[in-house]
Amino acid sequence: MAPKLAALLPDLAPWRSSRDFRLLWSQGLVTYLGSVMALIALPLQIKELTGSPLAVGAMGAVELVPLVVFGLYGGALADAVDRRKVIVLTEAGLGLLAVVLLINAMLPRPSLWPLYVVAAGVAALAGLQRPALDSLLARIVPHDQLAAAAALNALRWQAGAIAGPALAGLVVAYAGSVPAYATTVACFAASVLMCRRLTPAPPVEHAARPSWRGIAEGARYAWSRPVLLGTYAIDLAAMFFAFPNTIFPFLADELDAEWSLGLMYSAGAVGSLLVSLTSGWVSRTRRHGLLVVFGAAGWGLAMAAAGWTSQVWLVLACLALAGAGDMLSGLGRSTIWNQTIPDRLRGRLAGIEVLSYSVGPQLGQVRAGAMAGWTGARPAIWSGGLACVAAVGLLTMALPKLLAYDSRTDEDAARRRAQEEGPAVPAPEPDGEIR
Repeated sequence: MAPKLAALLPDLAPWRSSRDFRLLWSQGLVTYLGSVMALIALPLQIKELTGSPLAVGAMGAVELVPLVVFGLYGGALADAVDRRKVIVLTEAGLGLLAVVLLINAMLPRPSLWPLYVVAAGVAALAGLQRPALDSLLARIVPHDQLAAAAALNALRWQAGAIAGPALAGLVVAYAGSVPAYATTVACFAASVLMCRRLTPAPPVEHAARPSWRGIAEGARYAWSRPVLLGTYAIDLAAMFFAFPNTIFPFLADELDAEWSLGLMYSAGAVGSLLVSLTSGWVSRTRRHGLLVVFGAAGWGLAMAAAGWTSQVWLVLACLALAGAGDMLSGLGRSTIWNQTIPDRLRGRLAGIEVLSYSVGPQLGQVRAGAMAGWTGARPAIWSGGLACVAAVGLLTMALPKLLAYDSRTDEDAARRRAQEEGPAVPAPEPDGEIR
């Protein structure tokens, strides 16, 4: 293989060096394949029961409060208890909620209210689980392999996001929601078994019990770091203005292309996959803030184009370009987080990260659903894409240190690297004290 081509291929070092990374990667793929079945079946079931874009978008509002509350608490919990235990218990809880969806779908007349209750429960459990999952990565993967690990995790997500929505769209369209929810239940059962094989991940010595005071400590650290603030704010803005996934069923109707629904859900992952398959260069990149800014701006521009055009194949191409932009931004964010945040705060900061990349889509669903009910699906999409680009530009000007971030010279990245290498003298904490 030509050296230049080989340099573009994904770096497999994390897969080779860490058994726990292989387990988490495999578990995440199985979980995603199951979750995406419910992700498509749930809004489509609400659409069939109500016929209302607002009712579909309201799912985001229902999920918002549990996600915020349990996401923050989950971050504090991840710093205080065994992270493996949190992952196993929440994964089992998500499987039980999938059972509720399956039972409701099997009724002669499925009820609407359980769909919203389950959506809220999923948001709460995901908020508890995600900080433990995210904060585990920096512990099981060496510092110099974190960017490669982020790319491999994205590749896993894309594999599921391409095959899952296309398959789920066909299953739901031709077989109904019952087989989709049954698949979700089976996938979560398999995932729990894999999670139980992870190595225990106890908290650091003298870790404090979960508390709002501890959460506030993490928030103060994030607030004092303009680079971190920039990653959170740009992702939140991009998802709020330009995340129209829940109105894809209505976009497919407007384009008279109901057959394209599953492809719409998976098109973004195609673009992301192209970036991941050529992500070997990421391990050599040091300016990760550039990836965050330009990736998010590209996401917004591509979404604006997707809403503007009326040709379904052009819509799918634009959604793929949007996915590529989101992938670049996500790689930059994940690498900055893992390179700069100290381990004793990793869980709490992961809780804030959950809010930055999860609350935005929930609010985005509400925005897109409400606006689509007023203007139609296409204007709701293109106007949100343009607003995203404007917001990214304003935030970049307000937080210039994000654009200037360089892992070779950033003080927090150097401190995190020194702590991993085990210096003879304890590295100073961010407040300048040695603890």
